[in-house]
Amino acid sequence: MAHDKITPAVSRDKNARAELGSWLRALRETQGLSQRQLADVLDLDYYTFISQLETGRGKIPSARYRDWAKALEQEPKAFMRILLRYYEPEAYGMLFGDAEHV
Repeated sequence: MAHDKITPAVSRDKNARAELGSWLRALRETQGLSQRQLADVLDLDYYTFISQLETGRGKIPSARYRDWAKALEQEPKAFMRILLRYYEPEAYGMLFGDAEHV
């Protein structure tokens, strides 16, 4: 994919979700989409949900990972793996080993 080289840095502190949010914002901006436009692509009722994610509040529902990956032009498995690393670091570590390396 065109933008699959953009990856967030991983931090073990409470700012991890904010780091993930910054990464999501960078992906959205790379696509030239406003929060409202991305919300429309994803058929979300409120674009403020995207704002919440980008500021580290909230979580993408796992049933929507593929939709988000497509909207942001990311390979779905790689996208999901990054989300898992932030949302479920213990599960990520059990599945993939060191959470610092994707």
